[in-house]
Amino acid sequence: MSANIGQIWVYLSASPLLGLTVTLIAYQLAFQLYRRSGTNPLANPVLIAVAILVLFLSATGTSYETYFAGAQFVHFLLGPATVALAIPLYMQFKRVRAMLIPVLAGLLAGSLTAIVSAVLVGRLFGASQSTQLSLAPKSVTTPIAMGISERIGGIPSLTAVLVIITGILGALGARYVFDLMKLRDPAIRGFAIGIASHGIGTARAFQVNEQSGAFAALAMGLNGALTAMLVPSVAKWIS
Repeated sequence: MSANIGQIWVYLSASPLLGLTVTLIAYQLAFQLYRRSGTNPLANPVLIAVAILVLFLSATGTSYETYFAGAQFVHFLLGPATVALAIPLYMQFKRVRAMLIPVLAGLLAGSLTAIVSAVLVGRLFGASQSTQLSLAPKSVTTPIAMGISERIGGIPSLTAVLVIITGILGALGARYVFDLMKLRDPAIRGFAIGIASHGIGTARAFQVNEQSGAFAALAMGLNGALTAMLVPSVAKWIS
């Protein structure tokens, strides 16, 4: 038995199947834990899956490059998955149109707050200029955030880590913040988490309510575009 397991490991470790297989298993385990917890946001499946993958890669000495050779297939599916978010958004189109002015006002306020607050916190704690620039786009989805960071002189790899942390924190804590503020409308809750916590927050919103998910998807897309326009101006102020 041990010899067979050893042969399987040798095969997988030299194959792109390693990253794909480990990613799917890690998320499946994490999702089962999430369901058994009663969908408690503290048992966020993304957070748990990331922890499992980090432990696995560290324990086996597997390089990120080897892992990503297989995980890139999952990464590729992010594009179609993002486009597919237009379907629930279309189903909520009447309410989006009715709330157009509040949506635009909330988008501008949320985007500016996310950018400026991140930079000010970094400056308060004595972060370097490049770190402050890396913090600025941390509330938009990773590909956009990394592109913005590179353009303005930030550190794209640092920005990617900050984006993931921001998304996980939003998915974990948003419900408690909304309850504390007595925000009950699923559209408002979804839009807020979409601006603050991009794709990870949007995924959490869909798990709670389809309307929340649709508005989160709308906010995520609009915030990505608006942040790309606003951050260069903030970068000049930092410089």
